Amino acid sequence: MSGTIVAHISDVHFGGRVDLPQLAVLERFLPTLAPQAIVVSGDLSLRARHGEFQAAEYYLGELARTAPVLVIPGNHDVQWWQSPLGIRGEAVMFRKYRQYFGTFLTPVLELDEVIIAGMLSAHGIALGSLTWNLNDCAVKGHLPASEVARVRALFAAAAPHKSRLAVLHHNVLPGVISRRWGLARPEAAQWALLTLDADAVLCGHDHTEGAGQIDGRLVVSTAGTHSTRTRGGLPSAFNLITIDRTSVAITHYIYASGAGTFQRGDTSQFARTRAAV
Repeated sequence: MSGTIVAHISDVHFGGRVDLPQLAVLERFLPTLAPQAIVVSGDLSLRARHGEFQAAEYYLGELARTAPVLVIPGNHDVQWWQSPLGIRGEAVMFRKYRQYFGTFLTPVLELDEVIIAGMLSAHGIALGSLTWNLNDCAVKGHLPASEVARVRALFAAAAPHKSRLAVLHHNVLPGVISRRWGLARPEAAQWALLTLDADAVLCGHDHTEGAGQIDGRLVVSTAGTHSTRTRGGLPSAFNLITIDRTSVAITHYIYASGAGTFQRGDTSQFARTRAAV
């Protein structure tokens, strides 16, 4: 294995909160890092409107000039009001999203050194996502057992030398500032994710960048936001994930608006616990 480099961005929120100057800088900056893939872990839009998705589709097409792009939907990309509690089925909730980003809500990107698998955690107002807090309606996500089983099988069938990355929208570790979980049943989801035999899980949703581990075994990359809604007034950030034979490193790149660039921030390095070839 010669190494894997993946750029991880999230929560661009085309619409009223998009930071267009920052996205222009990001498009120019990413090629300097030479990523093998770019992952966008959901919330492309603000209100799942056609114009927002059209803008996101164009932007991701520009990013694809640098590296292949894998994208999954976030909770803002779901027209949950069309089918609360699934009363009209799933199709109507994702009709617009699929029009612009393809039929598969959980795409898989496989390259020479890495396999990246999308997982659907954004289901709108669904039984699996409900909590006792009414403010969580249509915000929290959940991770069905079928999603875990599907990705576990994908990774088991992949060549042993390939890095394995799973992508979902909702944060699987508490937010650095908010201390909020993205999933309605986070502990159960964490233990399920441990069964994937993955090198890292990539997520977003909380609008604050982070890096950590589940049970000291599974690395988690939480990307920030490229919208104007950051937590605590902190600058936006994205993550660069670097995997070699022995380690997984996550580096935060922080937006410096005055300088018109992204600057390298902290790096968290973790031992690679999955057996590598």
